[in-house]
Amino acid sequence: MPTVIQALNSRSSKRAYLDKAVTKDIQEQILEAAANTPSGANMQPWITYAVSDKKVLKDIGDAVIAKMQTGVKYDQFIQYYPVKWKAPFKKRRMQTGIGLYNHMSVDGKDVESRTKMWHDNFRWFGASTVLFVFTDKANIDGAQGALIDCGAYMQSLMLAAQEFGIDSCPQGSTTEFGKVVARSLDIPENLALLYSVVLGYADTDAKINTYQPKRVSIEETVTFID
Repeated sequence: MPTVIQALNSRSSKRAYLDKAVTKDIQEQILEAAANTPSGANMQPWITYAVSDKKVLKDIGDAVIAKMQTGVKYDQFIQYYPVKWKAPFKKRRMQTGIGLYNHMSVDGKDVESRTKMWHDNFRWFGASTVLFVFTDKANIDGAQGALIDCGAYMQSLMLAAQEFGIDSCPQGSTTEFGKVVARSLDIPENLALLYSVVLGYADTDAKINTYQPKRVSIEETVTFID
């Protein structure tokens, strides 16, 4: 059983999975543990749909890709990424994307291969389960606290999964097409999709799963006042 520190240090986003189901029992244990995530005023603003039905997942992916192919770039409830990128965050984003394409020997001008890699997000990288996390729209109407709390919940889900040997990948890609996902799942009108997390057993032979973007040192992100 990994310690929390070991889980944090060893976890990375996996983008290729085996055709092996995450049992309902394990899903429940992961979700039960993540439910202990602290939240402002104990709101517990996360509302999760755990989807393992292959047809439902395919239908959601088909709907998102079809929307993309019409030229629509976003159909979202919330703006995930900065509207105006600035240093050093823009550089980190570019380095991560370019690093992944280089790792997979995909030329920057190879539109077909790059598009396929993007569409893989909506094929859930072959994972057997996807957790779609929503919140009530009222929680984010002029307020951001629920977004922070649900972000902490995301981390809890992924760390809890590590205990069971389950790999994961958080998906901002579904945030950008949250309304398509919501329509596909016939979600109540009062809910907004925030993100999704794929869960499964990583394919250890897949080259893409060896990609590990670098983290900056804490000297760049932390100020100690002793």
